[in-house]
Amino acid sequence: MRATEPQTRENAFDFLREHADTYVDDLIAEFAAERDDHGLRCRLLELIAEARSAKALEVFRDELEGTDESLRFWAVRGLEMLDSREADKALDEARDGGWIS
Repeated sequence: MRATEPQTRENAFDFLREHADTYVDDLIAEFAAERDDHGLRCRLLELIAEARSAKALEVFRDELEGTDESLRFWAVRGLEMLDSREADKALDEARDGGWIS
C-alpha cells in the first residue's frame, strides 16, 4: 500500500480488505507506526475495521477522542462493526462526552 503506482496500492488494499482478519496485528502495528501519510492512516484504520477483531477496540477508542474527523469516522465504523458490549459502551461514552453525535 506504500507503492507509488496507484493501481498497485489499490490492489494491495483490495487484497488486505479480503484478508484483514488474518493481518489484523500487522495492520494495527502499521497504523500505530504511520504518522506522515494521512490517507494511508485512514485506509489502515478502514482495514482494521474490516477485520472485526476485538484486538482493535483500544485503537478505535483512542481515535474517538482525536481531532481528525476522518479517523474518528473509521473508529466509529470499526466499533459498530465489532458489535460487542464493549464497543457499544465505547460509543455510548463518546456520545456522552460529545466526541461523536
